Amino acid sequence: MDFAHSPRAQDLRQRLEAFLQRYVLPYNAAWHASVQAGVYPPPFLEDLKALAREEGLWNLFLPTLRADEPGTPLSNLDYAPLAEMMGRLHWAPEVFNCSAPDTGNMELLHRFANAQQRTQWLEPLLNGDIRSAFAMSEPDVASSDPTNLQTTVRRDGDQLVLNGRKWFITGVAHPQCKLLIVMCRNAADGDDTADASAHHQHSMVLVPLDTPGVQVVRNIAVVHHQSPEGHCEIVLRDVRVSADHLLGAWGEGFAMAQARLGPGRVHHCMRAIGQCELALELATERTLERQAFGKYLSDFSNVQDWIAESRMEIDQARLLVLQVAWMLDQQPGVVEPAALRAQVAAIKVVAARLQSRVVDRAMQVFGAMGLSPDTPLAFFWTWGRALHLMDGPDEVHLRTVARHELAQGRARAGSTAAYFTTPEQMQALPRIR
Repeated sequence: MDFAHSPRAQDLRQRLEAFLQRYVLPYNAAWHASVQAGVYPPPFLEDLKALAREEGLWNLFLPTLRADEPGTPLSNLDYAPLAEMMGRLHWAPEVFNCSAPDTGNMELLHRFANAQQRTQWLEPLLNGDIRSAFAMSEPDVASSDPTNLQTTVRRDGDQLVLNGRKWFITGVAHPQCKLLIVMCRNAADGDDTADASAHHQHSMVLVPLDTPGVQVVRNIAVVHHQSPEGHCEIVLRDVRVSADHLLGAWGEGFAMAQARLGPGRVHHCMRAIGQCELALELATERTLERQAFGKYLSDFSNVQDWIAESRMEIDQARLLVLQVAWMLDQQPGVVEPAALRAQVAAIKVVAARLQSRVVDRAMQVFGAMGLSPDTPLAFFWTWGRALHLMDGPDEVHLRTVARHELAQGRARAGSTAAYFTTPEQMQALPRIR
């Protein structure tokens, strides 16, 4: 596998970097001031989005984008370095219509929506006219195991009825959020739900946010950071939508959720790596200008170790994520599904641990300033800590990796015997003339 950037990706990287430097970064202070003043999204954001679309830097994340749809289709491997660049400024992805959770939702709609759903929801999302949210996590169960989910959907004539509670649902507080994709457990209603396997008892339903019975309870702060787009708690009380709001097939929600995971996790991890790169750049420059005990911080061996360890860990993580992006781009049958699942799980753990370590070192270098909002480090640290739980806790993903390794061990049982040198084996050796 070759991780060198293709000519197309290299061109887009240069154009994206130039766009960020010329148009987006100069508005960073204005973005924060606007949000602090309660004006969100900032009024200049639409102008930046329009300019990005004109520059061909729009919907870069979707490999299956059609010729008649707005944007530039890229492979996962080609998009990965662009996601890293966007990740350095946490609000930048929206400028290019590459924000989570919209990217994953657009992928779902692109793959599973019918013609009416594409017109009503996918087209406005691709055009950047609306935002969306993916409602899966719940407060009363371990949502890392979707078979635990308690939010239900039942059929009632030509309608679907939803009841339940969701929380930490990203994007709901955005004023342009119009759609919830809700992951539900199929309620027993005399059909074959009771006989379905544990992974065929869930469905996804498209719920307009303004549907009667949908209540946004609160925007939950994450480690005391209040996100303007929100990580919200939602209550669904007898929410009724027509049956044609079912996304995909009845009982296929779990499979669709799994299909959504791979590319989205690459995006998350590459954005995290971008934040770590910036944290390392900030820390390195700080060590060259800050003095303590008559020496620059860069002269202390432990600080040099922090810088070196951060560089090595970032590069290692990037290579692993790029490998997964490459695996996702391969045709079916080229990569073993179990191996892909294990690697997709692995990068989530690696990225979360990377961000916690690298940003923590950078904060230590900056001292008290690293705890303040004067640098992006405190936000990066908050987001890195959340990554250990978001999209499933690290322990669940470690379990996936371990299960794959153990399955491989069972398959090759006994094949390593020749590497042992016990006395019994030595005695059994044939005589060598």
